[in-house]
Amino acid sequence: MEVQGHTVRDRLLKKHNRSAEKIERKGKFIVYGCASIIILATLSITFFLFSKGLQAFVVNGVSPIEFLTSLDWNPTRSEANGGPSYGALPFIFGSFAVTILAALVAAPLGIGAAIFMTEIAPAWGQRILQPVVELLVGIPSVVYGFIGLTVVVPFLREHVGGQGFGLLAGMIVLSIMILPTITSIATDALRSLPNGFRESSLALGATRWQTIYRVLVPAALPMLLTAVVLGMARAFGEALAVQMVIGNARTIAESLMDPTATLTTIITLNMGHTVQGSVDNNVLWSLGLILLIMSYIFIIIIRFLSARRTF
Repeated sequence: MEVQGHTVRDRLLKKHNRSAEKIERKGKFIVYGCASIIILATLSITFFLFSKGLQAFVVNGVSPIEFLTSLDWNPTRSEANGGPSYGALPFIFGSFAVTILAALVAAPLGIGAAIFMTEIAPAWGQRILQPVVELLVGIPSVVYGFIGLTVVVPFLREHVGGQGFGLLAGMIVLSIMILPTITSIATDALRSLPNGFRESSLALGATRWQTIYRVLVPAALPMLLTAVVLGMARAFGEALAVQMVIGNARTIAESLMDPTATLTTIITLNMGHTVQGSVDNNVLWSLGLILLIMSYIFIIIIRFLSARRTF
């Protein structure tokens, strides 16, 4: 009877092991399948954008140097007047200008709000502020653009001067849009710091403010910079909200009140008015290729900053 009991137990154990191995194989198949789909989608999008974005230079003969350095964008100019020109420098400059200016405004506000929520505000304050920040993250960009169009632009027109549409309006709208992103990530970065940092600093006689700006902020600096870069990545690729307030002029803005355009606004304004395979359409794909390259650069910067974490 004892031998028979061992046999039954061994059979049940083998059956359980086979079932566990089968489940593990299914789990691995699902995980590797999902990872393969993501990698394949990324490679496919990259290959597609490169193939479409390079056609303007390879097939249509557009000069890459003129495309990146010229200030003249006039795709509809006739051959009698010199022919069409595809100078994308004003839009490249506009994208970088509005992104950097928005980051300069949103970064200190977002990091300051994160410090307040994690180190200063009482528990009830954190319970109120956290949902507010998360709610701001979920607001669609068209809502931000509409608010900018109906509130920010008239305010600038009446109190600052100009038409209201311009680089300053785009900077204000974008800074508000990326502020929740920076705040959320910066808050997570500060909360992930070991409590030993705070306790050790306070034990050595440092005040709360000395602990914040001499210990906590330097320790979390790589992740705080990551939050800023992620906010900039969102601002660089934003189209609709910026398009509604920036003015969409094909020139480089000489002041904050001058209208200008970005890569995304030109693509959204003109893509529906071009024919598939035409020079104008291929040039717009080239603008999209620039956006893709900049996205990869932002990702590389984020990976570099994440690798510098010291805790």
